[in-house]
Amino acid sequence: MTEDVMAMAEIAAFLGVSRQRANTLAERADFPVPIAHLTVGRVWRAADVRAWAAKRRSDLEGEPG
Repeated sequence: MTEDVMAMAEIAAFLGVSRQRANTLAERADFPVPIAHLTVGRVWRAADVRAWAAKRRSDLEGEPG
C-alpha cells in the first residue's frame, strides 16, 4: 500500500498560497512534521496536511498568501 504524500508545490496548491508562503507555514511549530527529506525536498503525509489545514482554515483565510 502506498501512502499519499505532498511536497511543497502540492501543499501550496492545496492551500491556495504561493510556495514561499507554504514554506513559511511549514516552519510553524504547529505544522506537521515531514515524513522524509528527499533530494527533491521535504514531503508530508497528505492526511496530516489536510487535517492541519482543516483546523486552521479560518485563520489562513485572513493571512496574505
